[in-house]
Amino acid sequence: MAFPLPEPMRIALAEARAAAADGEVPVGAVVTRGGEVLAVARNRMRADNDPSAHAEIVAMRSAAAQLGASRLDGCDLWVTLEPCAMCAGAVAAARLARLYFAAADPKGGAVLHGPRLFAQPTCHHGPEVYPGIGESESGALLRAFFRERRA
Repeated sequence: MAFPLPEPMRIALAEARAAAADGEVPVGAVVTRGGEVLAVARNRMRADNDPSAHAEIVAMRSAAAQLGASRLDGCDLWVTLEPCAMCAGAVAAARLARLYFAAADPKGGAVLHGPRLFAQPTCHHGPEVYPGIGESESGALLRAFFRERRA
């Protein structure tokens, strides 16, 4: 029996679709606290000419500004792709409580793949991690995006 996706992941997937329409790699992210959506973002590297403008970073910056805090204690991050090393490092620095992500990224991911950042003894904080939420939807979006670019 399939269950409906949680609302934050549905929002993140909508942002990923919007990123693809903008010519960006289709990744979307949402920061929540206590069920309230604090920030919604998509990849903006090309739009902003900023290699650090990954959806996760953009969403965390927005949430931190809204809260007026440098940490996101008690907040959760919902993202459509396993975070890379840069984004996983930012998740740890922000002290996010939980990380929910859709598609695994064996090539560039840093949570379950590659450096497995949160498992390193030098990582001072690791969130609870919930992978695979919306994996088929996100994976299909990513495959279609890259298939178009290779054609």
